Amino acid sequence: MKPVDPNCIFCRIIAGELPAAKVYETEEVLAFMDINPIEKGHVLVIPKPHHATLMVTPAGLLGEVAVAVRCVAEALMDCGADGVNILQSNHAAAGQEVWHLHFHVIPRYDGASSRSWASGNAAYESDAERAEFAGRIRRSVAAVVGDGSR
Repeated sequence: MKPVDPNCIFCRIIAGELPAAKVYETEEVLAFMDINPIEKGHVLVIPKPHHATLMVTPAGLLGEVAVAVRCVAEALMDCGADGVNILQSNHAAAGQEVWHLHFHVIPRYDGASSRSWASGNAAYESDAERAEFAGRIRRSVAAVVGDGSR
């Protein structure tokens, strides 16, 4: 898929121009590890078609993104999270930095999570550690999607 906006970092990830540790993918949705995580296991869920905000995203596509957010949240719980925050911002005043709709799915751990929203609070020790987290979440997402009961 060619990026809709060549200046959009997420469109470039979708197009394969930039690397990402993917954990979930359908024809319309992609989920991957945040490279500047709030907490280890922090995942971004995006629609593949470029839409800048929640308000301009078609309802049907938004439904597909919501299902992916739920699957990733369940997978994070299966991977040991004690809770999950879901964060989504629209426009600069709300803190939106990348102008492509995205949801942050952030695992939280009892006694360990700062509950801060600032990115970069839990940097991975290496790309290998981020890839290990991605693999665990990817396997759990596959189980959640394949299970069909959730």
